[in-house]
Amino acid sequence: MTLTPPRPPRIASERTHHGDTFIDYYEWMRDKESEEVLAHLAAENAYTDGVTADQQPLRDAIFEEIKGRTQQTDMSVPSRRGAWWYFNRTVAGEQYPIMCRVPALTEGSVVERYTPPQVVPGQPLEGEEVVLDCNEFARDLPFFSLGSFQVTRDGRLLTFGVDDTGDERYTQHFKNLETGQMLDEKIEDIFAGAFFASGANHLIYAVADDSWRPYQIRAHRVGSSPADDIALYTEEDQGMWLGAGMSSSRTHVVLTSGNSEYTETRVVNIHELGEVEPTLIISREQRIEYSTDIIDVDGRAYLVLTHDFDAPNSEIVIAPLPEAYVPFERLRADWVALMPHRDDVRIESVSFSRNHLAVMARENTTVKVFVAPRSSLSHQLAVGNPRGIEFTQPGGFSEELYTSSCSGMNIMSPVIRLNYTSFLTPSSVYDYFPDTDELVLRRETPVLGYERDQYTAYRMWAPAADGAMVPLSVMHLADMDRTQPHPVIQYGYGSYEASMDPYFSVARLSVLDRGAVFVIAHIRGGGEMGRSWYTEGKKLTKKNTFTDFIDSTDFLASLPWVDEQRIGIMGGSAGGLLMGAVLNMAPQKYKACLAQVPFVDALTTILDPELPLSALEWEEWGNPIENREVYDYMKSYSPYENIRATAYPAIAAVTSLNDTRVLYVEPAKWVAKLREIISSDSPVPLLKTEMDGGHGGGSGRYTAWRDIAWDYAFLLSHLSDKK
Repeated sequence: MTLTPPRPPRIASERTHHGDTFIDYYEWMRDKESEEVLAHLAAENAYTDGVTADQQPLRDAIFEEIKGRTQQTDMSVPSRRGAWWYFNRTVAGEQYPIMCRVPALTEGSVVERYTPPQVVPGQPLEGEEVVLDCNEFARDLPFFSLGSFQVTRDGRLLTFGVDDTGDERYTQHFKNLETGQMLDEKIEDIFAGAFFASGANHLIYAVADDSWRPYQIRAHRVGSSPADDIALYTEEDQGMWLGAGMSSSRTHVVLTSGNSEYTETRVVNIHELGEVEPTLIISREQRIEYSTDIIDVDGRAYLVLTHDFDAPNSEIVIAPLPEAYVPFERLRADWVALMPHRDDVRIESVSFSRNHLAVMARENTTVKVFVAPRSSLSHQLAVGNPRGIEFTQPGGFSEELYTSSCSGMNIMSPVIRLNYTSFLTPSSVYDYFPDTDELVLRRETPVLGYERDQYTAYRMWAPAADGAMVPLSVMHLADMDRTQPHPVIQYGYGSYEASMDPYFSVARLSVLDRGAVFVIAHIRGGGEMGRSWYTEGKKLTKKNTFTDFIDSTDFLASLPWVDEQRIGIMGGSAGGLLMGAVLNMAPQKYKACLAQVPFVDALTTILDPELPLSALEWEEWGNPIENREVYDYMKSYSPYENIRATAYPAIAAVTSLNDTRVLYVEPAKWVAKLREIISSDSPVPLLKTEMDGGHGGGSGRYTAWRDIAWDYAFLLSHLSDKK
């Protein structure tokens, strides 16, 4: 039986800017409530199901491999908060975790008090309590995503957010952990990331505007009506994202307005919420990107700023916390360097434990952790060494490609919790005792049947046309025959200074086991090589992102063990824009493309500030509304506008109806227009829409496993075809 793809009607819609008119025949698909649109998406799903039915056995095999390698009844490493250890359990057959806790020791040595209990999968500990069973809560919901989850330090009250549609709009719930009862108190339609201010008198949360930009931070007094909540700050600029957090000193709420190029922060004491205006730290007019923290040094409050003023890779400084706003020049005159700028190190964050500070910084693409005692702050404030304070690194990490990070730094804890992973090492949790320089492995995530020495991962460098060298992360079977050509799956992202750091993937093993080479191209627009690597791939240099990816393909194709006729590509969100642009520029180089929630109608979206998050994108791509040069440049690469009448490879676009970051309409329009323009000898492009999902697809671990199995099966099926 021959399957016929859906033929959506062509309804002309004009878009005119800067004297240029673009005719869009599929803009009508934007009406999410339209029965015709929903029927079309359903028809596309049916067509995709029919065309790819022969891939089902491979999907099932990959799913079973993921399932078989995963210890389904499992647990996390307990983390201490107050007098409790908190951890998660997973149970075979259940989609979501069960959040648990057990009492902690309050006496004994540091090692005794901060050694987490040994949790055995499926076996409860003495005194163990279930804090929240996400499976029970989600049982009758079509979608479940857990947002903020926090217990007060005294262990009596839990707050957690739930998104039940995938649109990232959360309802914040409260639970009395002494009685086990859910409270009637709840806050509807808020943004992710709510948290208790110290003392748990207030819950701090954000609300979003119609374009789903968080624009206001509110304080909710626990036990009161949300109608009485206090607005701490409102951000009117549509190009600024507003967020909040607690200072490390636990004394202030830090309010941060920012975009990809500059920031403005304010701080307000938790005892003065709603009573005084938050104190401005550095005005946005300075065009400085920075983060703000507050820490106590010898009984006095100090600002800790990570900033990029004359420091493109950032530096960390400390200065007295002013009682009121002071001009930048005066603030700068008072600051002292903790970690000065370096051309070869990109500083990413700083956090504090009871006795130490830890800095995460990127050196030669790899994120590393640097540690120093808090006592060094007093000395540095006194002497002002221009070289900053002395940092050390926890030892023991020797792989060429790995990712290490601090997780959940606790100002009350003498221990620094570290996460470690690589392409070959499953996610691991360490506790670092800086006073004794002891690094203790608490747990490496078990992967059943995994033999590490059967795989290899290493770095290669691909030359770009302008002389830049693009780092590649290459993974394949250790005993791969290098005299024979093999298929390649090439992945990329390249936007927002996001780095595609090494991580272990159970699902990726199924790709490698089938003889494919998996390559991540760390192209410009990402942050792997420092701030300049990002700035050389944004706004009016964005095309470097696309040409870097294509040049990486050419480099791979030149290798004797790569089959240049069997290179598949994949990317999601802004990486989906990458996929669309690359296909338009060099479709002949690829056998198949998997575009996940792809941002392929970028110009239409960014031209409309009323669409979700559009105005925030101007600092990434430029503002095509006001700037003709930006408009012309974006139109020259936006995937939807540049489809060519030539042969394209097999394409599948996967999306979600309730995605608020990249609307489903973008891939829906793109697929329709691809079919209209590309040559008839091309495989018919496919559209797959998750009707109950968000930006990350459907919810639940088994659903996620089936989704990635679908994606990999699509690519592998086409790459196995040597015709």
